Amino acid sequence: MGLGGRALAWDRFAHWAPGAAMLVLIGFALLLVVAALTDRSDAGSETAPVSSAPVSTSQTVSTAPAASTTQGDNDLQLYHRIAERVAAGENYYQVAVEEQRARDFPVRPGFTVRLPTLAFITALVGTGGLIVLAVLLGILTLVVWWRRLGDEPGGEEHRTISLLLLVIGTGVGFKAQYLVLHEVWAGVLLALSFGLYRRRHWHWAWLAAALALAIREHALPFVLLMGALAGWRRDWREAAAWGGLVLLFLIGHGVHLAQVNPLISDSDPASPAWLVFRGLGGWTSSIILSSPLYLLPGVIAAPLALLPLLGWAGWKSDMGLFGLLLFTGYGLLFMIAGRDNNFYWALMVTPAWFVGLSFLPRSVTSLWNSARGN
Repeated sequence: MGLGGRALAWDRFAHWAPGAAMLVLIGFALLLVVAALTDRSDAGSETAPVSSAPVSTSQTVSTAPAASTTQGDNDLQLYHRIAERVAAGENYYQVAVEEQRARDFPVRPGFTVRLPTLAFITALVGTGGLIVLAVLLGILTLVVWWRRLGDEPGGEEHRTISLLLLVIGTGVGFKAQYLVLHEVWAGVLLALSFGLYRRRHWHWAWLAAALALAIREHALPFVLLMGALAGWRRDWREAAAWGGLVLLFLIGHGVHLAQVNPLISDSDPASPAWLVFRGLGGWTSSIILSSPLYLLPGVIAAPLALLPLLGWAGWKSDMGLFGLLLFTGYGLLFMIAGRDNNFYWALMVTPAWFVGLSFLPRSVTSLWNSARGN
């Protein structure tokens, strides 16, 4: 990149009014302090991430990854067993309800029974096939991010560190023993959709997001944000496409619940409430326990979980804006919804979450210079 290109890239981090820049710096510093004081990362798991899914009514925490291979992880076993029985020709819904009931997992309401997409894929390709698909999906995601970062103003010179952070964010969940988990696949597919997206060339991004939504309904906020931004730009064709995807999802999920509800009864285990309002500690603990940050003390990890947001906020580009809105939105969701043992929901966003750190030095420098009136 020539001198003019570097100047343009720097300009993408330099549009701050002095007063606004100072307020952002002070406000974010206070947020980091509050995050450290309200850390809840010791509430969701006793040691480390990533264990998932409908938690047993007799089980308060999930098994840590380091222990899962020796002690066995009930939820991983659940999904493996469901896929095995589906591969043998049994009906998914009958199998899922039976297996969850037998393990004392909640089956009420019907939302506790996962969408069948991943079980069908696992039954079709087997464990070895899942590993191959994971490798291909991971490579594809890296390639499309490399290309998109090169197309974004200020992104090309940050591509190497950004891809490294993408690998780190994906690495905790994208391991062979966790490939039966829905959030793992849906999260990487959303990262792929993020990287594929271009204005007026959004079709492949739509397809990746649609597959993520077919695997886990927690991809819905991503789709809604895509549609909202398209509407804001008055791109009605694209907005209609994302709106149509939401409609297809609602219809499909209605069919899913219609299959589940006749199989459950009032005597079946019920899930505790998901709306528990855990506050900022719920946000940071979800990110910590679904990422390598779990290796650090919570008082350090909690502020670090929020630092990527400042990087996304400081990068004045389509990717920067979308990243800021997307990750802030999911963070607010983690504050108001999900119990401590639902921390694995953050796997929906952790693959690309930490990419914001690659833009953090420029963002902080820009803010500081703007606050000083430079």
